[in-house]
Amino acid sequence: MAMDERARTAAVYAQYEAYPYPARDPADEAKRLITGSPSHLLEIAHYLNQGHFDPKQPFRALVAGGGTGDAAIMLAQQLADEGADQAEVTYLDPSASSRGIAEARARVRGLDNIRFLSGEIEAVEDLCPNCFDYIDCCGVLHHLVDPVKGLRSLVSKLAENGGMGLMVYGALGRRGVYDVQEAMRLMADSNNDEDRISLVRRLLDGLPVTHWLRRNPFVGDYFQGGDAGLTDLLLHRRDRAYTVPEVMSLLGSSGLRPVSFVAPAQYDPSNYLVDPALVQRGTALAELDQWALAERLSGAITKHIIYVVKIDRHDNPVAELGVDWLSIVPIFRDLDPSVISKGIHGGGELKADLAPGHSYRALLPALAPEIAARIDGNCSLAALWKDLRESGYTSLTDNGFLEQFDLFLRAFGPINRLLLRRP
Repeated sequence: MAMDERARTAAVYAQYEAYPYPARDPADEAKRLITGSPSHLLEIAHYLNQGHFDPKQPFRALVAGGGTGDAAIMLAQQLADEGADQAEVTYLDPSASSRGIAEARARVRGLDNIRFLSGEIEAVEDLCPNCFDYIDCCGVLHHLVDPVKGLRSLVSKLAENGGMGLMVYGALGRRGVYDVQEAMRLMADSNNDEDRISLVRRLLDGLPVTHWLRRNPFVGDYFQGGDAGLTDLLLHRRDRAYTVPEVMSLLGSSGLRPVSFVAPAQYDPSNYLVDPALVQRGTALAELDQWALAERLSGAITKHIIYVVKIDRHDNPVAELGVDWLSIVPIFRDLDPSVISKGIHGGGELKADLAPGHSYRALLPALAPEIAARIDGNCSLAALWKDLRESGYTSLTDNGFLEQFDLFLRAFGPINRLLLRRP
């Protein structure tokens, strides 16, 4: 018998009490920091604040639907590392089990810049009297009765010049997931979680090789996430996914506009088309249609990760090379400069994986290895250019260097591996 929405909501809450997701062991915080997108501090500065982040200024962030704490712990640790004494991260989630894990992780790290709250994001206006400079909402909206209502509640708490990092599931990359979910609704007449997990494991053991889930290499939660991952992926009581046009509709209905997907290269049709005539047609489309086309051509986008701002914020929040370009500090995201400089060739191609079996390629400038070797996260472009000239490139003019770095940025930026910071 089909559940009504009230019973379904109760079942969703019960799921996250019994199986907090993602499964995390607080003891692991002594070994490593889990980082990701959105809500990495470098990304927040690059995509939402034109490269600016001043650790001496107040900064309020909300992680709405904090789960077991990945985003809140990452951001709080990065703020602490920056010496941002006036910054605070607010964690909000209805699950006591999930909150307990997140709090334990914070204690292991000695973080005291997180305020923990229990509650639903629809009640954020009552729970949080202040507005936030940044709001994270990942893996939550697609589980709500009314995603638009939930997102509008968050927008009401966003500062005028603030921004948000969102993640919702991608419909095309999750082929097979919803077929198994529906099959389990038909066969699993028990509400007992252990029975349902046992049944879905038996189903997976004998799933025909022709099934979309078996043929989908982009969904691995049921292999790697234990019972929590299996339940979240295949036994969820309320779960939906979005195409690019549906994401845009969700944003527009909530008073938001897109700034950038992460990584932008995934949403560029020229990265999937080979025939020059098709590339010309694809890149001549309106920007939204280009994004939608890229999603259709890729078939591998399981999550839409996107930075957004209020629709009435008219500036471009993304960091760019402007008139003050010499003061900009380029920073690699999760790359070792020495390794990169040895692995690329001047005037050659940068190669990276957009998805298993599909490569991203971009032209590199002649000085690519020399530029990469000097990107240490502290060196400004002025200092980088000066060092190059002192190293023998005496004829390199400012315009010549700017052209070289611009091409370098156009190669690494679209895959979210090179971000810009202003001092």
